[in-house]
Amino acid sequence: MARPRATSETEVRSERQETMVINMGPQHPSTHGVLRLVLELDGEYVVGCRPVLGYLHTGIEKNTEYRTWQQGVTFVTRADYLSPFFNELGYCLAVERLLGIEAPPRAQVIRVMTCELNRIASHLVWLATTGLEIGAISMMLYGFREREVILSIFEMITGLRMNHAYIRVGGLSMDLPDGASERIRQFLGVMPGRIAEYEELLSGNPIWRQRTVGVGHLSAGQLLEIGVTGPVLRAAGLTWDLRKEEPYSGYEAYEFDIPTRTASDCFARYEVRVEEMRQSLRIVEQCLDRLEPGPVMIEDPKVRWPAQLEVGPDGIGNSDAYVKHIMEESMEALINHFKMVTQGFKVPAGEVYQAVESPRGELGYYVVSNGGLRPYRCHIRGPSFVNLQAVPAMIEGALVADVVASVASLDPVMGDADR
Repeated sequence: MARPRATSETEVRSERQETMVINMGPQHPSTHGVLRLVLELDGEYVVGCRPVLGYLHTGIEKNTEYRTWQQGVTFVTRADYLSPFFNELGYCLAVERLLGIEAPPRAQVIRVMTCELNRIASHLVWLATTGLEIGAISMMLYGFREREVILSIFEMITGLRMNHAYIRVGGLSMDLPDGASERIRQFLGVMPGRIAEYEELLSGNPIWRQRTVGVGHLSAGQLLEIGVTGPVLRAAGLTWDLRKEEPYSGYEAYEFDIPTRTASDCFARYEVRVEEMRQSLRIVEQCLDRLEPGPVMIEDPKVRWPAQLEVGPDGIGNSDAYVKHIMEESMEALINHFKMVTQGFKVPAGEVYQAVESPRGELGYYVVSNGGLRPYRCHIRGPSFVNLQAVPAMIEGALVADVVASVASLDPVMGDADR
Protein backbone atom coordinates (compact mmCIF):
# COMPACT_ATOMS: atom_id res chain seq x y z
CA MET A 1 0.00 0.00 0.00
CA ALA A 2 1.35 3.41 -0.95
CA ARG A 3 2.30 5.65 1.95
CA PRO A 4 0.31 8.88 2.46
CA ARG A 5 1.93 11.98 1.03
CA ALA A 6 1.19 15.68 1.38
CA THR A 7 0.11 17.17 -1.93
CA SER A 8 0.61 20.85 -1.32
CA GLU A 9 2.54 23.31 0.83
CA THR A 10 -0.73 24.55 2.29
CA GLU A 11 -1.63 21.08 3.59
CA VAL A 12 1.79 20.65 5.16
CA ARG A 13 1.72 24.04 6.90
CA SER A 14 -1.79 23.40 8.21
CA GLU A 15 -0.48 20.50 10.29
CA ARG A 16 2.49 22.24 11.92
CA GLN A 17 3.64 25.83 12.07
CA GLU A 18 7.32 25.41 12.89
CA THR A 19 9.75 24.58 10.10
CA MET A 20 13.45 23.72 10.02
CA VAL A 21 16.01 24.77 7.39
CA ILE A 22 18.78 22.27 6.66
CA ASN A 23 21.52 21.86 4.09
CA MET A 24 21.40 18.71 2.00
CA GLY A 25 24.80 18.50 0.34
CA PRO A 26 27.06 19.46 -1.21
CA GLN A 27 28.41 15.92 -1.26
CA HIS A 28 28.17 13.03 -3.65
CA PRO A 29 25.92 10.73 -1.61
CA SER A 30 22.24 11.63 -1.98
CA THR A 31 22.66 14.77 -4.09
CA HIS A 32 24.14 12.97 -7.12
CA GLY A 33 27.17 15.25 -7.09
CA VAL A 34 28.32 18.44 -5.37
CA LEU A 35 24.84 19.98 -5.39
CA ARG A 36 23.62 21.86 -2.33
CA LEU A 37 19.91 21.90 -1.55
CA VAL A 38 18.68 24.30 1.12
CA LEU A 39 15.55 22.51 2.34
CA GLU A 40 12.81 23.93 4.51
CA LEU A 41 11.19 21.03 6.35
CA ASP A 42 8.03 20.57 8.32
CA GLY A 43 8.72 17.27 10.00
CA GLU A 44 9.66 14.90 7.17
CA TYR A 45 7.91 16.96 4.49
CA VAL A 46 9.59 19.48 2.22
CA VAL A 47 7.86 22.86 2.10
CA GLY A 48 10.61 24.74 0.27
CA CYS A 49 13.81 24.11 -1.65
CA ARG A 50 16.58 26.31 -3.01
CA PRO A 51 19.25 24.62 -5.17
CA VAL A 52 22.72 26.15 -4.78
CA LEU A 53 25.27 25.51 -7.53
CA GLY A 54 28.85 26.53 -8.22
CA TYR A 55 30.86 24.10 -6.07
CA LEU A 56 32.48 22.56 -9.17
CA HIS A 57 33.14 25.72 -11.19
CA THR A 58 36.09 25.14 -13.53
CA GLY A 59 36.09 28.21 -15.76
CA ILE A 60 35.99 26.06 -18.88
CA GLU A 61 34.09 28.63 -20.95
CA LYS A 62 36.54 31.42 -20.13
CA ASN A 63 39.57 29.19 -20.62
CA THR A 64 38.55 28.39 -24.20
CA GLU A 65 38.73 32.10 -25.00
CA TYR A 66 42.46 32.07 -24.18
CA ARG A 67 43.34 29.04 -26.32
CA THR A 68 43.37 28.30 -30.02
CA TRP A 69 40.25 26.92 -31.66
CA GLN A 70 41.64 23.40 -31.71
CA GLN A 71 42.88 23.56 -28.12
CA GLY A 72 39.34 24.38 -26.97
CA VAL A 73 38.43 20.72 -27.43
CA THR A 74 40.62 19.71 -24.48
CA PHE A 75 38.63 22.04 -22.21
CA VAL A 76 35.05 21.38 -23.30
CA THR A 77 35.52 17.61 -23.10
CA ARG A 78 35.90 18.04 -19.33
CA ALA A 79 32.63 19.92 -18.80
CA ASP A 80 30.21 16.97 -18.68
CA TYR A 81 32.78 14.39 -17.65
CA LEU A 82 30.33 11.49 -18.04
CA SER A 83 29.67 12.26 -21.71
CA PRO A 84 32.85 13.92 -23.03
CA PHE A 85 32.28 12.97 -26.68
CA PHE A 86 29.09 15.04 -26.80
CA ASN A 87 30.92 18.15 -25.61
CA GLU A 88 33.62 17.61 -28.20
CA LEU A 89 31.06 17.05 -30.94
CA GLY A 90 28.93 20.09 -30.11
CA TYR A 91 31.93 22.40 -29.97
CA CYS A 92 33.54 21.07 -33.16
CA LEU A 93 30.28 21.20 -35.11
CA ALA A 94 29.87 24.85 -34.11
CA VAL A 95 33.40 25.76 -35.22
CA GLU A 96 33.00 23.76 -38.43
CA ARG A 97 29.83 25.69 -39.25
CA LEU A 98 31.73 28.96 -38.82
CA LEU A 99 34.46 27.62 -41.10
CA GLY A 100 31.98 26.26 -43.65
CA ILE A 101 33.48 22.76 -43.60
CA GLU A 102 32.31 19.21 -42.86
CA ALA A 103 34.20 16.26 -41.47
CA PRO A 104 34.79 13.35 -43.89
CA PRO A 105 32.05 10.65 -44.04
CA ARG A 106 34.09 8.06 -42.14
CA ALA A 107 34.80 10.57 -39.38
CA GLN A 108 31.11 11.38 -39.08
CA VAL A 109 30.17 7.71 -38.70
CA ILE A 110 32.82 7.19 -36.02
CA ARG A 111 31.63 10.34 -34.23
CA VAL A 112 28.07 8.96 -34.07
CA MET A 113 29.31 5.55 -32.94
CA THR A 114 31.46 6.88 -30.10
CA CYS A 115 28.69 9.22 -28.96
CA GLU A 116 26.13 6.41 -28.78
CA LEU A 117 28.53 4.18 -26.86
CA ASN A 118 29.07 7.16 -24.58
CA ARG A 119 25.30 7.53 -24.15
CA ILE A 120 25.11 3.94 -22.93
CA ALA A 121 28.04 4.46 -20.56
CA SER A 122 26.44 7.62 -19.15
CA HIS A 123 23.08 5.94 -18.61
CA LEU A 124 24.86 3.05 -16.90
CA VAL A 125 26.42 5.47 -14.41
CA TRP A 126 22.99 6.98 -13.82
CA LEU A 127 21.40 3.57 -13.26
CA ALA A 128 24.25 2.42 -11.02
CA THR A 129 24.40 5.51 -8.82
CA THR A 130 20.62 5.93 -8.60
CA GLY A 131 20.35 2.30 -7.52
CA LEU A 132 22.99 2.88 -4.85
CA GLU A 133 21.28 6.02 -3.58
CA ILE A 134 17.88 4.43 -3.07
CA GLY A 135 19.00 1.00 -1.89
CA ALA A 136 19.57 -1.21 -4.96
CA ILE A 137 23.26 -1.73 -4.21
CA SER A 138 23.69 -4.67 -6.61
CA MET A 139 22.71 -2.41 -9.50
CA MET A 140 25.72 -0.23 -8.79
CA LEU A 141 28.04 -3.20 -9.23
CA TYR A 142 26.44 -4.34 -12.47
CA GLY A 143 26.22 -0.88 -14.01
CA PHE A 144 29.88 -0.11 -13.46
CA ARG A 145 30.84 -3.58 -14.68
CA GLU A 146 29.38 -2.89 -18.14
CA ARG A 147 30.66 0.68 -18.17
CA GLU A 148 34.18 -0.62 -17.69
CA VAL A 149 33.85 -2.56 -20.93
CA ILE A 150 32.87 0.61 -22.81
CA LEU A 151 35.67 2.63 -21.23
CA SER A 152 38.18 -0.03 -22.26
CA ILE A 153 36.89 0.33 -25.84
CA PHE A 154 37.34 4.10 -25.60
CA GLU A 155 40.86 3.59 -24.30
CA MET A 156 41.62 1.35 -27.25
CA ILE A 157 40.28 3.90 -29.74
CA THR A 158 41.48 7.17 -28.22
CA GLY A 159 44.18 6.19 -25.74
CA LEU A 160 42.11 7.55 -22.83
CA ARG A 161 39.17 6.33 -20.78
CA MET A 162 37.66 9.80 -20.32
CA ASN A 163 38.21 13.39 -21.53
CA HIS A 164 39.49 12.13 -24.85
CA ALA A 165 39.87 15.21 -27.12
CA TYR A 166 39.31 12.64 -29.87
CA ILE A 167 36.84 14.64 -31.95
CA ARG A 168 38.73 17.54 -33.49
CA VAL A 169 37.72 20.47 -35.70
CA GLY A 170 37.63 18.93 -39.18
CA GLY A 171 37.38 15.30 -38.13
CA LEU A 172 39.09 13.03 -35.62
CA SER A 173 42.51 12.92 -34.04
CA MET A 174 43.11 9.42 -35.47
CA ASP A 175 41.37 6.49 -37.12
CA LEU A 176 40.06 3.36 -35.42
CA PRO A 177 42.86 0.95 -34.50
CA ASP A 178 42.94 -2.63 -35.74
CA GLY A 179 40.48 -4.83 -33.86
CA ALA A 180 38.25 -2.00 -32.62
CA SER A 181 35.25 -2.98 -34.77
CA GLU A 182 35.43 -6.60 -33.62
CA ARG A 183 35.65 -5.57 -30.00
CA ILE A 184 32.59 -3.31 -30.36
CA ARG A 185 30.63 -6.10 -32.07
CA GLN A 186 31.48 -8.40 -29.19
CA PHE A 187 30.03 -5.82 -26.79
CA LEU A 188 26.89 -5.54 -28.93
CA GLY A 189 26.40 -9.27 -28.55
CA VAL A 190 26.56 -9.17 -24.75
CA MET A 191 24.87 -5.91 -23.79
CA PRO A 192 21.22 -6.66 -24.76
CA GLY A 193 21.16 -9.55 -22.30
CA ARG A 194 22.62 -7.36 -19.57
CA ILE A 195 19.93 -4.71 -20.11
CA ALA A 196 17.28 -7.41 -19.78
CA GLU A 197 18.88 -8.44 -16.48
CA TYR A 198 18.63 -4.87 -15.19
CA GLU A 199 14.92 -4.83 -15.95
CA GLU A 200 14.42 -8.22 -14.35
CA LEU A 201 16.16 -6.95 -11.24
CA LEU A 202 14.37 -3.62 -10.95
CA SER A 203 11.16 -3.20 -12.98
CA GLY A 204 9.04 -5.52 -10.86
CA ASN A 205 10.93 -5.00 -7.61
CA PRO A 206 8.41 -3.73 -5.03
CA ILE A 207 10.98 -1.60 -3.19
CA TRP A 208 12.24 0.00 -6.40
CA ARG A 209 8.69 0.72 -7.51
CA GLN A 210 7.71 2.19 -4.15
CA ARG A 211 10.71 4.53 -4.27
CA THR A 212 10.07 5.66 -7.87
CA VAL A 213 6.44 5.27 -9.00
CA GLY A 214 4.58 8.54 -8.54
CA VAL A 215 7.68 10.25 -7.12
CA GLY A 216 9.03 13.48 -8.59
CA HIS A 217 6.08 14.04 -10.90
CA LEU A 218 5.95 17.11 -13.12
CA SER A 219 3.59 17.67 -16.02
CA ALA A 220 4.83 18.16 -19.56
CA GLY A 221 3.67 21.78 -19.41
CA GLN A 222 5.72 22.47 -16.30
CA LEU A 223 8.80 20.90 -17.87
CA LEU A 224 8.44 22.97 -21.03
CA GLU A 225 8.03 26.18 -19.04
CA ILE A 226 11.45 25.79 -17.44
CA GLY A 227 13.22 24.37 -20.50
CA VAL A 228 13.79 20.78 -19.36
CA THR A 229 14.96 18.47 -22.16
CA GLY A 230 16.25 14.93 -22.61
CA PRO A 231 14.90 11.75 -21.01
CA VAL A 232 13.05 13.74 -18.32
CA LEU A 233 10.95 15.49 -20.99
CA ARG A 234 10.44 12.32 -23.00
CA ALA A 235 9.21 10.55 -19.86
CA ALA A 236 6.37 13.11 -19.88
CA GLY A 237 5.22 11.95 -23.31
CA LEU A 238 7.02 14.41 -25.63
CA THR A 239 9.15 12.87 -28.39
CA TRP A 240 11.58 15.80 -28.60
CA ASP A 241 15.04 14.54 -29.56
CA LEU A 242 17.51 16.68 -31.51
CA ARG A 243 18.78 13.63 -33.39
CA LYS A 244 15.34 13.51 -35.05
CA GLU A 245 14.16 17.13 -34.84
CA GLU A 246 17.39 18.87 -35.87
CA PRO A 247 19.64 16.09 -37.23
CA TYR A 248 23.41 16.49 -37.27
CA SER A 249 26.33 14.23 -38.23
CA GLY A 250 24.07 12.19 -40.50
CA TYR A 251 21.64 11.03 -37.79
CA GLU A 252 18.77 11.38 -40.26
CA ALA A 253 20.09 8.30 -42.07
CA TYR A 254 19.96 6.00 -39.03
CA GLU A 255 16.97 3.95 -37.96
CA PHE A 256 16.08 4.24 -34.27
CA ASP A 257 13.08 5.01 -32.10
CA ILE A 258 12.57 7.73 -29.49
CA PRO A 259 11.36 6.04 -26.26
CA THR A 260 8.65 7.91 -24.37
CA ARG A 261 6.42 7.36 -21.35
CA THR A 262 3.56 9.44 -19.98
CA ALA A 263 3.75 9.02 -16.18
CA SER A 264 6.49 11.68 -15.87
CA ASP A 265 7.80 10.25 -12.61
CA CYS A 266 11.07 8.68 -11.52
CA PHE A 267 10.02 5.24 -12.73
CA ALA A 268 9.12 6.57 -16.20
CA ARG A 269 12.52 8.24 -16.47
CA TYR A 270 14.15 4.94 -15.57
CA GLU A 271 12.17 3.16 -18.31
CA VAL A 272 13.10 5.78 -20.91
CA ARG A 273 16.83 5.58 -20.18
CA VAL A 274 16.87 1.79 -20.25
CA GLU A 275 15.12 1.77 -23.63
CA GLU A 276 17.48 4.48 -24.90
CA MET A 277 20.39 2.14 -24.25
CA ARG A 278 18.77 -0.41 -26.55
CA GLN A 279 18.26 2.19 -29.27
CA SER A 280 21.88 3.29 -28.97
CA LEU A 281 22.96 -0.30 -29.53
CA ARG A 282 20.92 -0.27 -32.75
CA ILE A 283 22.68 2.88 -33.92
CA VAL A 284 26.15 1.55 -33.08
CA GLU A 285 25.48 -1.60 -35.08
CA GLN A 286 24.44 0.51 -38.07
CA CYS A 287 27.62 2.57 -37.70
CA LEU A 288 29.77 -0.55 -37.90
CA ASP A 289 27.94 -1.62 -41.05
CA ARG A 290 28.48 1.83 -42.64
CA LEU A 291 32.19 2.16 -41.97
CA GLU A 292 33.93 2.66 -45.30
CA PRO A 293 37.65 3.26 -45.87
CA GLY A 294 38.62 6.91 -46.08
CA PRO A 295 40.23 9.83 -44.27
CA VAL A 296 39.11 10.93 -40.82
CA MET A 297 40.36 14.53 -41.12
CA ILE A 298 39.78 17.14 -43.82
CA GLU A 299 42.60 17.67 -46.32
CA ASP A 300 42.88 21.47 -46.05
CA PRO A 301 46.39 22.05 -44.59
CA LYS A 302 45.34 25.48 -43.32
CA VAL A 303 42.82 23.94 -40.92
CA ARG A 304 43.53 20.25 -40.40
CA TRP A 305 45.38 19.04 -37.34
CA PRO A 306 48.75 18.12 -38.87
CA ALA A 307 49.97 15.44 -36.47
CA GLN A 308 49.34 11.81 -37.38
CA LEU A 309 48.64 10.28 -33.98
CA GLU A 310 48.38 6.68 -32.88
CA VAL A 311 47.83 4.81 -29.63
CA GLY A 312 51.01 3.14 -28.48
CA PRO A 313 52.05 1.20 -25.36
CA ASP A 314 52.67 4.43 -23.45
CA GLY A 315 49.58 6.32 -24.63
CA ILE A 316 48.90 8.72 -27.50
CA GLY A 317 51.75 10.06 -29.57
CA ASN A 318 52.91 10.97 -33.06
CA SER A 319 53.42 7.98 -35.33
CA ASP A 320 57.01 7.06 -36.15
CA ALA A 321 56.34 7.67 -39.85
CA TYR A 322 55.10 11.20 -39.17
CA VAL A 323 58.05 12.05 -36.92
CA LYS A 324 60.42 10.84 -39.64
CA HIS A 325 58.55 12.92 -42.23
CA ILE A 326 58.73 16.25 -40.38
CA MET A 327 62.20 15.72 -38.92
CA GLU A 328 64.02 14.22 -41.89
CA GLU A 329 62.03 14.60 -45.09
CA SER A 330 60.17 17.93 -45.24
CA MET A 331 61.10 21.26 -43.67
CA GLU A 332 57.78 22.69 -44.95
CA ALA A 333 55.86 20.01 -43.07
CA LEU A 334 57.80 20.79 -39.89
CA ILE A 335 57.08 24.52 -40.21
CA ASN A 336 53.38 23.83 -40.83
CA HIS A 337 53.28 21.47 -37.84
CA PHE A 338 54.66 24.07 -35.43
CA LYS A 339 52.50 26.84 -36.88
CA MET A 340 49.27 24.84 -36.56
CA VAL A 341 50.09 23.51 -33.07
CA THR A 342 51.26 26.81 -31.54
CA GLN A 343 49.19 29.36 -33.47
CA GLY A 344 46.29 27.45 -34.99
CA PHE A 345 43.95 28.76 -37.66
CA LYS A 346 41.68 31.76 -38.06
CA VAL A 347 37.90 31.39 -38.09
CA PRO A 348 35.76 33.88 -40.06
CA ALA A 349 33.88 36.40 -37.93
CA GLY A 350 30.38 35.32 -36.98
CA GLU A 351 28.31 33.54 -34.36
CA VAL A 352 26.55 30.21 -34.29
CA TYR A 353 24.51 28.07 -31.92
CA GLN A 354 24.94 24.32 -32.31
CA ALA A 355 23.05 21.82 -30.17
CA VAL A 356 23.44 18.05 -29.81
CA GLU A 357 21.33 15.52 -27.91
CA SER A 358 23.43 14.53 -24.91
CA PRO A 359 22.36 11.86 -22.39
CA ARG A 360 20.93 14.70 -20.28
CA GLY A 361 19.19 16.68 -23.01
CA GLU A 362 20.02 19.64 -25.24
CA LEU A 363 23.71 20.42 -24.98
CA GLY A 364 24.25 23.67 -26.88
CA TYR A 365 27.33 25.63 -27.89
CA TYR A 366 27.04 29.34 -28.65
CA VAL A 367 30.35 30.22 -30.28
CA VAL A 368 31.38 33.70 -31.42
CA SER A 369 34.38 34.52 -33.61
CA ASN A 370 35.82 37.96 -34.28
CA GLY A 371 37.96 36.58 -37.09
CA GLY A 372 40.93 35.74 -34.87
CA LEU A 373 42.88 32.70 -33.77
CA ARG A 374 40.77 32.15 -30.63
CA PRO A 375 37.08 32.14 -29.77
CA TYR A 376 35.75 35.54 -28.77
CA ARG A 377 33.05 33.77 -26.73
CA CYS A 378 32.16 30.16 -26.07
CA HIS A 379 29.01 29.67 -23.99
CA ILE A 380 27.74 26.21 -23.09
CA ARG A 381 24.05 25.50 -22.56
CA GLY A 382 24.47 22.70 -20.06
CA PRO A 383 21.30 20.58 -19.79
CA SER A 384 22.15 19.72 -16.18
CA PHE A 385 22.05 23.42 -15.25
CA VAL A 386 18.68 23.98 -16.92
CA ASN A 387 17.11 20.74 -15.73
CA LEU A 388 18.00 21.44 -12.09
CA GLN A 389 15.40 24.21 -12.15
CA ALA A 390 12.83 21.42 -11.88
CA VAL A 391 13.99 20.31 -8.43
CA PRO A 392 11.93 22.71 -6.25
CA ALA A 393 8.68 21.96 -8.10
CA MET A 394 9.39 18.23 -7.96
CA ILE A 395 9.97 17.91 -4.25
CA GLU A 396 7.85 20.57 -2.52
CA GLY A 397 5.25 18.69 -0.51
CA ALA A 398 7.19 15.43 -0.78
CA LEU A 399 8.98 13.42 1.87
CA VAL A 400 12.68 13.99 2.47
CA ALA A 401 13.34 10.44 1.35
CA ASP A 402 11.83 11.25 -2.05
CA VAL A 403 14.23 14.16 -2.57
CA VAL A 404 17.03 11.69 -3.26
CA ALA A 405 15.12 9.80 -5.94
CA SER A 406 13.77 12.99 -7.53
CA VAL A 407 17.16 14.67 -7.87
CA ALA A 408 18.72 11.45 -9.15
CA SER A 409 16.01 11.10 -11.80
CA LEU A 410 17.27 14.31 -13.43
CA ASP A 411 20.74 12.78 -13.84
CA PRO A 412 22.61 16.05 -13.18
CA VAL A 413 26.36 16.23 -13.77
CA MET A 414 27.65 19.15 -11.78
CA GLY A 415 30.60 19.82 -14.07
CA ASP A 416 28.01 20.31 -16.81
CA ALA A 417 26.04 22.68 -14.56
CA ASP A 418 28.95 24.76 -13.25
CA ARG A 419 31.51 24.42 -16.10
